[in-house]
Amino acid sequence: MKRIPVAGPSITAREIDYVTQAVTSAWYGDAGMFHGRFEAAFASHCGRRHAISLPSCTSALHLALMALDIGPGDEVIVPDATWIASVAPVRYVGATSVFADIDRDSWCLSPEAFEAAITPRTKAAIVVDLYGSMPDWDRLNAIAAANGVALIEDAAEAIGSRWRDRPAGAFGVMSAFSFHGSKTLTTGEGGMLVLDDEKLLERVQRLRDHGRAPGDTMFFNDEVGWKYKMSSMQAALGLAQLERVDELVDGKRRIFSWYREALSDWNGGRLNPDVDGLYNSYWMSTVVLDREIGMTKEKLIPLMRQEGIDVRPFFYPLSQLPAFQDTPEAAIARDRNTVAATVTPYGINLPSALSLTRDDIERVASALKRLTL
Repeated sequence: MKRIPVAGPSITAREIDYVTQAVTSAWYGDAGMFHGRFEAAFASHCGRRHAISLPSCTSALHLALMALDIGPGDEVIVPDATWIASVAPVRYVGATSVFADIDRDSWCLSPEAFEAAITPRTKAAIVVDLYGSMPDWDRLNAIAAANGVALIEDAAEAIGSRWRDRPAGAFGVMSAFSFHGSKTLTTGEGGMLVLDDEKLLERVQRLRDHGRAPGDTMFFNDEVGWKYKMSSMQAALGLAQLERVDELVDGKRRIFSWYREALSDWNGGRLNPDVDGLYNSYWMSTVVLDREIGMTKEKLIPLMRQEGIDVRPFFYPLSQLPAFQDTPEAAIARDRNTVAATVTPYGINLPSALSLTRDDIERVASALKRLTL
């Protein structure tokens, strides 16, 4: 029986040709030939002035926090329901993470919860575009401006999504992307930080290259920084993927439309949010089960895998992870973040690999309906 993967890329001759060019030609004085093209094209895609290619989205968030001079004594608000990479950089810089609840409709940071979590120590918030969905950026921006809070967009999962005709990556003082192998646009591993501010750009460039000034050729380091760079082969792959981004996003949206049609007669849960103002790229087609059917993600996932269907759990609330459960902030979050606590136990990511066929989706939907009767 064919195993149906939960995620995977679309690779064509264009990607192979570009990577081959990088392997053969991107050396010596031409070492950055694909970096420059990829960064310029990506910045343009997001409507930003600058883009910096990096080894991961996590490193992008780390550099964003460092460039904003966030550290011990500062608080950074993050949505409770997201992958740990969204909050780990807060720990890297020694700041305190504050877990805020998500919105029931968008599954992203709730504006009300964001506002309620702000204290005099709040310096920033990392706002996650979860699974391709996006929050109410209009309200978040207004709240942040009124309280002097810097917003950082974690757009790792949202290439191709739009909020009121503005693309993911256009929000906050900086936006971070992931190009992990599971993402819609991939470089295998990799990330990008996009921004507009020249001073922040210079700071990020310095920090990501061992603390030396951009353009330095004397290896005269001003401070200790990090080694956060992308290889030329990754940049070549990323450029080829970006030139196909509309096709890739269309593929994700087509997969979701197949699920929506195949599950139209199923009353056991709901698919990804359909929120006014949102154009969802559906990185992951996701379903949240109705509590009444008595099936949690822990029960359903092994049953689906026995059917040869790979699925993933909706992210657990960060405040419930062993990594954070002993912190005061997590204890507070577990008491107040009722939406995250009630949505996440019943959510699974359905197979969303770009290689899937309509027959694959029909098989997944049939198994889901049978196992949740």
